[in-house]
Amino acid sequence: MTSAEDNYHFQKYIVVLGIGLLLIKFAAWILTDSVAILTDAMESIVNVVAGFMGLYALYLSAKPRDYDHPYGHGKVEYISASIEGAMIAVAGLLIISQAVGRILNPSEISNLDIGILLIAAAAIANYIAGSVAIRRGRSNRSQALMAAGKHLHSDVYSSVGLIIGLAAMYLLKLAGYDVGWLDGAIALLFGVVIIITGAKVLKDSFDGIMDKADWKLLEEVVDCLNERRHDDWIDVHNLRVIKNGWMIHIEMHVTFPCDMTVKEQYQEIEEFKMAVQARFGDAVEMSIMGEPCHGFSCPGCERECSDRKADFVRNVPWTVENLSANKQHGTS
Repeated sequence: MTSAEDNYHFQKYIVVLGIGLLLIKFAAWILTDSVAILTDAMESIVNVVAGFMGLYALYLSAKPRDYDHPYGHGKVEYISASIEGAMIAVAGLLIISQAVGRILNPSEISNLDIGILLIAAAAIANYIAGSVAIRRGRSNRSQALMAAGKHLHSDVYSSVGLIIGLAAMYLLKLAGYDVGWLDGAIALLFGVVIIITGAKVLKDSFDGIMDKADWKLLEEVVDCLNERRHDDWIDVHNLRVIKNGWMIHIEMHVTFPCDMTVKEQYQEIEEFKMAVQARFGDAVEMSIMGEPCHGFSCPGCERECSDRKADFVRNVPWTVENLSANKQHGTS
């Protein structure tokens, strides 16, 4: 099973879980008539809708590339994540609207103890599912799965705060205080938190759509190349890493000794590819352009060569900054 297929099948479990938790939270709201609990239930509606969207996005992402999509269908994951982020933010606005209404018109709250237990059970289930989704999303480089996991965790954080607020309301109610206004205040607070979460998911998805550099991933690629570097690999530059759903596209230019034949360069390029693919597996595609060295490269080359123009001084350090530069390097 490929990483894309694994992501798709795991998303099915998230959707089923979301439907079950939605029913639990609405049961808690009906029992208590708490607008704070209603906010949690409304966010769960977003979870379910977003879950189905993520499922479809992962289904498309797993499809092989075709004539119309030569780089595959992975970008749909970013589109799905951006829509999910927008939906989270809209849910936050709706929650704030409900909260203000409850503050202005407080009402009686009942069965808070049962409501707290139901919300706590849902929070535990969400935390476990969200942690697994984020871990798998990072491992398989799936933006849609990571967005789903972060969404579930945001639901957990809001649920924990909600439980604390409901517990305070329960104790105050036992002491004889009117807690109707506090219900709306708690909902208002978490409406703001949910909007912030949606904005962050939107930002992350836009970064992916715009191919923002992933410095952590670049460092992994550079570390992999440094581990297998040898004398015939004089320099690397124009390194570009683009994530397209679960796939990673790596491009680079490699400086080889000027006396190398085309066949020898091809063999070195294949070795380069195997070095990177050994680290990233079936998730990587590579495009490598071999270039001959020039006189200014000699101080950074240890190889014996009849065309040497200068003595060896030191190897060019292979760092993210050096390898990403749009030029061949000397030693300076």
